[in-house]
Amino acid sequence: MSTATTVSVQSPAPTDRSPFISWLAVISVMLGIFSIVTTEILPIGLLTSIGSSFTISDGMAGLMMTMPGFLAAVSAPVVTVATGRIDRRVMLGVFILLLALANFLAAVASSYWLVLISRVMVGITIGGFWSIGAGLASQLVPAKSVGRATSVIFSAVPLGSVLGVPLGTFIGDIAGWRTAFLVMGGFTLAVLVLLLVVVPPLPSGRATHLDVLGGLLRSVNTRFALVMTFLVVLAHFGTYTYVTPFLEQVTHVSSGLITVYLLIYGAAGIAGNFLGGATVGRYPRSTFAAAAALIAGATLLLPVLGHSDAGAVALLVVWGVAYGAVPVCSQTWFSKAAPDSPEAHSVLFTASFQATISIGALVGGAVLDRSSPSAVMVLGGLAAVLTALVAWAHWAGRYTWPKASQPHRDRGGVRPGACSTAFPLARGRARSSGPARREVSPPPFLGPPR
Repeated sequence: MSTATTVSVQSPAPTDRSPFISWLAVISVMLGIFSIVTTEILPIGLLTSIGSSFTISDGMAGLMMTMPGFLAAVSAPVVTVATGRIDRRVMLGVFILLLALANFLAAVASSYWLVLISRVMVGITIGGFWSIGAGLASQLVPAKSVGRATSVIFSAVPLGSVLGVPLGTFIGDIAGWRTAFLVMGGFTLAVLVLLLVVVPPLPSGRATHLDVLGGLLRSVNTRFALVMTFLVVLAHFGTYTYVTPFLEQVTHVSSGLITVYLLIYGAAGIAGNFLGGATVGRYPRSTFAAAAALIAGATLLLPVLGHSDAGAVALLVVWGVAYGAVPVCSQTWFSKAAPDSPEAHSVLFTASFQATISIGALVGGAVLDRSSPSAVMVLGGLAAVLTALVAWAHWAGRYTWPKASQPHRDRGGVRPGACSTAFPLARGRARSSGPARREVSPPPFLGPPR
């Protein structure tokens, strides 16, 4: 079966809509992702109280965090392919409604298994909504504003980290963990109404098929994106999931101050998201490598400098700025690898990102149980170092991204400008025929803010 004949085509943003409505549509997608991120990580601050309610261990309660990531990795390709010909606005609404129902089910669950069913629903929502919403900016705003709109959409990730866990914990402490899920369900319904009102119809064009995804996996640039995403997300979530034990045991921070420290980290993440969005389109290798290097520096230095409050806060700021740029960096690499298959590359981005979140949490927990929080930080830092080295390897190999009008030209190892005969990737690589080590300009839908 051919892997290059069917691509997902997105139409440009409608020109008859006012800028205000167009940006409201961007904000509605951002709020949808914010709802998803907040719901996904909400149990972090409520884990102990939920476990006590159902008389289960903390390890069993931790399934609420690992299940959604793995399920999102599976649902991203399956759901996107199965619903490929349905209007994408309709699908966004369906996924947000499913998220609201998941929150309400968790709020009224009479047994822990019902809570886990609600987390299955969350995982399906993550895979479906992210795969569609991550690449929608080009259909919502004019081309000159796409870079800025993409940064706004991705700002939902650090915003969810900044507001989600502290606010959920605060509500849970005052009114109980069930109320926290109930409030989140109500907020999600409000987002659903806004999304249906301001987002225009989004016909899917030709559907994304599994053979398209298989074709992308044969692209050397997609493979680089997968490896870098795996390593940097493993480094981050293998360490950040257990930053609270580190702050408690090494820095000796009180529980009240930990919330403040994490808020500072989250605020730095918001800044990093927009800084990364402003540079990654033009300098994708440098931006991704810099973000990974900063994560490596922060996590490797925490066991050394994290004994003092000032050292811990300074490194958390560096870490927050660095990780804030990671989602948009990863999305940009996938988009450059497949500029004419925006929904297909969003599927790969979502699946790889979400699966690695769960793997990182599991690996970090296993290391923590057998060693110490400092060892977790060191191992995570080494994984981030490997990410920077992979980015350097892409630069040293002089790989380029295909043009939008010539999708997947690096597939099969064809050199740009060479003859049309394809060779297996094991025998050849896509290299630049122009000046050495020159980074290409961004694709139209993920350029830097003007």
